[in-house]
Amino acid sequence: MKKLIKMSNQMVTHYSESTPAEEAESRVFRALSDPSRRRILDRLLAGDASVNELAEGFATSRPAVSRHLRVLREATLVVERRSGRRRVYSLNPLPMAGADAWLAKYRSFWAARLHALKALAEASPIPQSQEDPP
Repeated sequence: MKKLIKMSNQMVTHYSESTPAEEAESRVFRALSDPSRRRILDRLLAGDASVNELAEGFATSRPAVSRHLRVLREATLVVERRSGRRRVYSLNPLPMAGADAWLAKYRSFWAARLHALKALAEASPIPQSQEDPP
């Protein structure tokens, strides 16, 4: 079932219909668009961590890191579990598979373009400079 969603920034408001899968993919891309959130994901590659442990690596406040974690949770890129009073986060890489599949189309496009450029460069004779002696 498609749902009408409103996307806007300061200059453009755009309405589009999207499926739940498209909405989930958009949440993943939105979450990955922020460098701080990517750093949090990089840190979680090493293993589970609490909010305080994650906040130690940032110049921002703990509440700011918590807001980043909320965005990552909503995109299902991290999983939160409670251990006593602590909230421990772990990486859930599965949602990135959709983003990777979308990017794969562009990787093959650029690989083909670079291959064609290499072939052209190798086939073209190198012009002699006027300053070089024969």
